[in-house]
Amino acid sequence: MCQFESGQEHQIFIYMDYIIIFKTVILGIIEGLTEYLPVSSTAHLILLSEQLNFNEVPNMIFETSIQFGAILAVIIIYRKKIKNILLNFHKKSIEQNFVVNLIIAFMPAAVLGLLTHEFIKSNLFSSNIVAYALIFGGIVMIIIDKLNFKFATKDIFLVSKKQAIIIGIFQSIALIPGMSRSGSTIVGGLLAGLSRKSAAEFSFFLAIPTILAASLYDLIINYKILNIEHINIIATGFMTSFLVAIFVVKFFIEIIRKYGLSPFGYYRIILGLLIITYF
Repeated sequence: MCQFESGQEHQIFIYMDYIIIFKTVILGIIEGLTEYLPVSSTAHLILLSEQLNFNEVPNMIFETSIQFGAILAVIIIYRKKIKNILLNFHKKSIEQNFVVNLIIAFMPAAVLGLLTHEFIKSNLFSSNIVAYALIFGGIVMIIIDKLNFKFATKDIFLVSKKQAIIIGIFQSIALIPGMSRSGSTIVGGLLAGLSRKSAAEFSFFLAIPTILAASLYDLIINYKILNIEHINIIATGFMTSFLVAIFVVKFFIEIIRKYGLSPFGYYRIILGLLIITYF
């Protein structure tokens, strides 16, 4: 009888492990699909984590850490440009100017994020706030698409410091869960005079220091509560998001160039209303 009970417990343990892996892969897929789309990956991860009852990793560390996978996808896809930047940024060049502009655009969210990190984690990660942020951001995107902007900057290496500041300010708005980092930076880029393609590409590159800093900061302040099981779960989500993000990044440029932000704006509004109505 004791052997049977022990075996039964072992089967239940294995079954629960498979359930956790399944949830982790699903969340990794969602992260890879939504990180670079202007629909807020954070919003989707918060909502889906609630619905899947996924709480295996504390303090939302999983949701921020698996963004590393999406960063790696951008690094792989734009490896030639990144190589040229690394080789030439030390001397006066368009690559150096680009690195300076990335730093300028990175700073507003970095400073504000450090000052408000605990408040945001404690108070803003809720379904209602996410829903209203999705709706508001969706409306803004539709309005931006309706306006007839003149796009003067069609190359990310020709972005000015003024444009970088504007994009950086807009990125800091994305500290509110549901606003979308990529959506905010692309809108900021369009308002600053970048073309849709260059705004999207600048957003991709800006994601590298921004997400890297946010994820590392979260891991550093929470590393004491992590164990090997948490690491395995994070690694699974990381790899899944990386593989999915590679395909998303490749196709997103063409989608936004052809159709603009409006389709994503309508999707955000519908999702936000569904959250308010049912959750």
